[in-house]
Amino acid sequence: MMSHSQTTKAGAVKADRVVNGSVLIIDQDQEATRVLLEVLAQQSIRATVACTTEKSQASLNKHVYDMVFCGMLSDTATWFDQWQQGLTLLKTIRAHAPEVPTILMACMKNHTPDQLAECVVDALQVGFDDVLLKPLIKRKVVDLVNKNLPNHPVHACELAGGSANTIQSTLIGSSPKWFQTLALAKKIAPTSMPVLINGESGTGKELISYLIHQYSKRTQGPYIRVNCAALSDTLLESELFGHEKGAFTGAHTQRKGRFEMAHCGTLLLDEITETPLKFQAKLLRVLEQQDFERVGGNTSIQVNVRIISTSNKDLHQEVALGRFRQDLYYRLSGVRIVLAPLRQRLDDLADLTWYFVNQYAHQSQRQITQLDPCMMDLFAKYHWPGNIRQLRNVVRTSLVLGYGPMLSLADVSWLFDELQPITQDNTTMPRDRVTAIKDLGGMPLDQVEKHAILNTLDQTSGNQTKAARILGISDRTLRDKMKRYRAQDNLQPA
Repeated sequence: MMSHSQTTKAGAVKADRVVNGSVLIIDQDQEATRVLLEVLAQQSIRATVACTTEKSQASLNKHVYDMVFCGMLSDTATWFDQWQQGLTLLKTIRAHAPEVPTILMACMKNHTPDQLAECVVDALQVGFDDVLLKPLIKRKVVDLVNKNLPNHPVHACELAGGSANTIQSTLIGSSPKWFQTLALAKKIAPTSMPVLINGESGTGKELISYLIHQYSKRTQGPYIRVNCAALSDTLLESELFGHEKGAFTGAHTQRKGRFEMAHCGTLLLDEITETPLKFQAKLLRVLEQQDFERVGGNTSIQVNVRIISTSNKDLHQEVALGRFRQDLYYRLSGVRIVLAPLRQRLDDLADLTWYFVNQYAHQSQRQITQLDPCMMDLFAKYHWPGNIRQLRNVVRTSLVLGYGPMLSLADVSWLFDELQPITQDNTTMPRDRVTAIKDLGGMPLDQVEKHAILNTLDQTSGNQTKAARILGISDRTLRDKMKRYRAQDNLQPA
């Protein structure tokens, strides 16, 4: 991990708390709200306060929050009133976001310890994730926030004139290649030039597209996306250009197309290489003239749209093979941005891993304080065919299926197998060759076995059941071998 303040040739890099969560506070208690806001501000977490039923309902309708604190929305102080209000709020929250951590804040003044215990048990049984008793104790609030919404510092690139938090999910990382990509995206953003973004699946093409829109002069206009790969030939034309009533069976009303919806904004043509050649000819004319007719109509519609297109294929090769029109390629590629795959951004692995821990730790209710060095070493050797999207899924799975404060693959043996490095003949390296292969040459076979067993036990923090599963042997066999090793060690001369 890089230091908290570091400069590279590519630009400024710093470790920062990237805002990765938002919290809704539903309460009229000013003192409790003050404590919560103070804790959340220290963690760089956004907070919204709703002190009435109407405001809380409006906030839930407008936004999906990462955590909700439920307090009192009236001046009544009886436990029965608090309980009824809490249940009503919980049902509303669960209707909008069933998995969001929801904390009940209860005022238990003048109540007995038995009533307090009953409050906690009842709240957990009906679906609250935890209970905070008023007056709030700051340390307990901090622990609860860290458990459900961690915010570990990650390195982020700062571009001149912008904040690392502006487009948080695109700026994570500090490698020179990533910084150069972001700098190019921001440089071309204020222009009206069409942009072609190339990169493997999962590298962040759509996020770079949105970054360009946000830094452009069209940021107040619409940002419309079309997934060209998800539409059939017949639907594609109607989706982009719209249709008139009665244009075809099922066209009961007039419908605007994506081009018309994106007027004075940005239109993203995602996976543009998936469009058929016949449609590419129609698309070329629309891009040149910026006008079109709806399907089944004869009225010319004029638009002003900036086009950004993406592809995970080599467009030069697609043109050479006759699968993509050369003139359309030249029209789309006013500027071409090529995104590096994750295997070429190894410096960003730790930052991205921590970022996904911040996002998904609440699903596992684990407080992650450390990344397993063995896991990170394996990440660095792996080729990541699914890129950042695959890394996100690996981290999320490890969080949910693992245990303890260290993020590790020890509890997910099938992930450990899946992430083995690729050898020169493109075959998966066996598990017993992953660790210190060169150091095993010339070692007796029983010592190789001992070395593999002890290393696996170290990786699983001494959990023999997990180690046996990874090694492919029974628990009894592993115990017998450990007894033999201990006996051998005791017989060694001092």
